[in-house]
Amino acid sequence: MSKPLPTSVRTHFSALRMLLVLTVILGIAYPLLVTGISQVAFSQKANGSIVKDAGGKEIGSSLLGQNYNLPKKDPNDPKEVAQPDPKFFQPRPSAAGYDPHGSAATNLGPNSDTLLKSVNDARAAIAAFDGVDPASVPADAVTSSGSGLDPDISVAYANEQVDRVAKARNVSVDAVKALVSKYTDGRSLGFLGNPGVNVVLLNNAVNELK
Repeated sequence: MSKPLPTSVRTHFSALRMLLVLTVILGIAYPLLVTGISQVAFSQKANGSIVKDAGGKEIGSSLLGQNYNLPKKDPNDPKEVAQPDPKFFQPRPSAAGYDPHGSAATNLGPNSDTLLKSVNDARAAIAAFDGVDPASVPADAVTSSGSGLDPDISVAYANEQVDRVAKARNVSVDAVKALVSKYTDGRSLGFLGNPGVNVVLLNNAVNELK
């Protein structure tokens, strides 16, 4: 008659069986279940909220802001400053340059002279670009978000850019205003935060205007 295995060996075998069972349940079955449910119930969001143009080309994600600049005259010149494209609605400033690998805020406090200068410089530049009074430039147009990847701008900043975009594209102001209204999201749950406009979705729609 064979001797029973030592207690320590039986304990290790029990632990190994439990490890295998939990690996199958939590490491394989559960992820597959959650993935399947998400693909059926809300596949667009589960796959990154990818935005495609009229031709089906992926142009970004509605969850991540991006720059809308004119092509550089010399792509190899690191000192050349990119200029905003007047045909597109511009996002708010980004301390990360809308690079998802470097998501960050400026970390500058309200008493920072550097922050004050950047805000004043941005206000003057945006006012000139949009052809408006510097005093009317909204706060989100001159301050970056905490992540540096925010795809939304205020309704006020979107409305400020309507005339410039319409003129650059040679389309009616009413057509551009209609798109701003269409891509304006209300307050969360009806009372949290402020209405905002998703720049990625808006620019994708604007690009289809004829």
